[in-house]
Amino acid sequence: MKKHPHILALRFSALGDVAMIVPVLRVFFKTYPKVKVTFVSRPFVAPLFKEFEQLHFYPLALKGQHHGSKGMYHLFKELKAMDITAVADLHKVIRTQLLRVFFVASGHFKCVAIDKGRSGRKALTRKTNKQFQPLTPTVYRYADVFRKLGYPLDMSSHEFPEVPPLPKIIGQQFQGNNKKWIGIAPFATHPGKVYPLELMQKIIGYLERDYLLFLFGGGPEETKQLDVWGKAFKNVYNTSGNLDFEAQLHLMGHLDVMVSMDSSNGHLAANYNVPVITLWGMTHPFAGFAPFGQQEQQQLMINRQDYPQIPTSIYGNKIPLGYENAFASIRPETVLEKIQEQLTTKHRRS
Repeated sequence: MKKHPHILALRFSALGDVAMIVPVLRVFFKTYPKVKVTFVSRPFVAPLFKEFEQLHFYPLALKGQHHGSKGMYHLFKELKAMDITAVADLHKVIRTQLLRVFFVASGHFKCVAIDKGRSGRKALTRKTNKQFQPLTPTVYRYADVFRKLGYPLDMSSHEFPEVPPLPKIIGQQFQGNNKKWIGIAPFATHPGKVYPLELMQKIIGYLERDYLLFLFGGGPEETKQLDVWGKAFKNVYNTSGNLDFEAQLHLMGHLDVMVSMDSSNGHLAANYNVPVITLWGMTHPFAGFAPFGQQEQQQLMINRQDYPQIPTSIYGNKIPLGYENAFASIRPETVLEKIQEQLTTKHRRS
């Protein structure tokens, strides 16, 4: 008897990369409502997928039973028992490649891995003979994996979901607040993607006079800095340590604008159709990681005439000699002007 279509989708990290899969899945389930998807990733990202009734989220235990090559084989046996019919490798790392090998060796499973466009990335980020041209956005690379599995997607048909309910603690404290709400996510994994904190503090200090600001970040050091700002400014609320991940997501849906680095929070807010102003340091939107559905004019970048090596890397982990202060060339006034432009549009919160 022919099995019902059941796609196994793999993406273990990072949060921003996982978040960019959400728009693709929206289009997928709209186009193929009877196809089941099991999505494997780290447990903390599970709230991203609660909107999908047809999706089964399978938590990955890399420090437990899924550790190492033996752990991947254990994971394979768990997943194979679910009557998987095809594998969408949206990560293409050693662990997911090993899982694909197990599936191919065990039967007639169609397995497709993402094309990361490594040669194009190398050409875009190298110091000399740089090929400065836009690469395929990551969202479309994800969609192409499903196309190769036999499920073509028209991303222009994407529709945003309804805004989730406001977290209770935020509703109790700010529901009657008539100020517009701005999200600030000042951190990223690598220093080359972090706007100078002294300049970000100036932006926060100016904005909090007229608006309500919500700070987003994670980790003890980031939370410590956000706490300083939260205590120093009257109209600033630090979500880190005060709201869990799901509550932060729901709050993002009620923002009027998000200011983010080239990092996960920009993608998370974009998934709720929130205007995102992205500050790009050593990276560049040409690499294909701009938040989904956002306009070109919302991307603030370092002037490449002054700093022609940008983008210096895909991940922002390379700061060339002489580029240490390059990010500061984006003046706070420029950021504030861009925020004001977005706030002149229709008030988004209900």
